[in-house]
Amino acid sequence: MKRHIFGLAALVLAVSAGGASAQTMSFADAGALIAKSCGASIERFCARDDIGTGKVASCLQGHQKDVPQQCFAALQQAEAGTTARLAAQQATFGLCQDDARQFCKGVKPGDANLLDCLLASYKVVKGACRQGLTDAGWAN
Repeated sequence: MKRHIFGLAALVLAVSAGGASAQTMSFADAGALIAKSCGASIERFCARDDIGTGKVASCLQGHQKDVPQQCFAALQQAEAGTTARLAAQQATFGLCQDDARQFCKGVKPGDANLLDCLLASYKVVKGACRQGLTDAGWAN
């Protein structure tokens, strides 16, 4: 199956399943999970649908009795994980304000300068900031 990760990421965003406290997941990992769990069903039932429009998710729902349940579980896991990742990215700089003032004096936000500084200071930033950077997918 040769599908682009961007198309699979769009499929993830088109699926609505909610899960606020999920582990975060990159779009690449979400795409790989969907490809592994749903790839055969997508090829069999939905190959003509544009993967980035939500039509594939609707198509899979339309063939629910023929699509393995693990596919739908993977779609939900991918959606929850990527939603959590995006939420963590939006929240991280708020969590890291004090650390940025302490460890990144003189660094002006823009062009990822502040993020670079926070990542360079990763081992000494407070727990909430460190966790935010990790959950956002910016640190290991």
